[in-house]
Amino acid sequence: MKHLALAVSLAAAFAAGNAQAIVVTQWNFNSPTPDGNTGTGTLLPAIGTGTASLVGGVTATFASGDASGGSSDPATGDDSGWNTSTYAAQGTGDKTRGVQFNVSTVGFNNVVINYDLRHSNTSSRYEQFQYSTDGVNFVDFAQFDGNAGDTWFNGRSVDLSGVASVNNNANFAFRVVSTFAPSTSGYVASNPSSSYSTSGTWRFDMVTLNAAPVPEAETYAMMLAGLGLVGFMAARRRKA
Repeated sequence: MKHLALAVSLAAAFAAGNAQAIVVTQWNFNSPTPDGNTGTGTLLPAIGTGTASLVGGVTATFASGDASGGSSDPATGDDSGWNTSTYAAQGTGDKTRGVQFNVSTVGFNNVVINYDLRHSNTSSRYEQFQYSTDGVNFVDFAQFDGNAGDTWFNGRSVDLSGVASVNNNANFAFRVVSTFAPSTSGYVASNPSSSYSTSGTWRFDMVTLNAAPVPEAETYAMMLAGLGLVGFMAARRRKA
């Protein structure tokens, strides 16, 4: 029985080791070759693969990720952020404008999304996180309150580990879109002393998908075979 208990403990440790989250895809929006210019950048991921796109008529440029206290990107001096504008007119287009990221989670589970976001004074105070399992239809999941203007809110985190359909999914996508203030039919500005404007900006940086690799079926089979062998040997010893 001691051998069996040891094998079970080792198997549990092995499974835990394979459940460690890694960075699957990350966008830092910096120029692939550092150029010291935060007005240039790229929508290609710095790590992994995926696509970044605008939703609902939003426009974008690249701008400093160091300004206003800065994002969590360590590339100071060459830190670009994805600066988005042209949001919906007051009282219209709730949850229809923002940004979208498509990332395959095939081979991964326990998905967690992190991102940094700078709110300008006149931008929408409230941001809605949505996810999709087919790349077309999106589900509201988490809402954040950007209750200050000209401010970075670093380390926004969305834990999707409890949503089984997100795992091992080639069509996974997520959005961050502007939304009306709770229980109202209009936007409010991030800065309480400002008025909402369609030209207000959200500036994204360090958009990251973390997940845990799923062990291959062959690995589980070998582990179970080993447990079976230990159990068989233990049974023989008891009979002897």
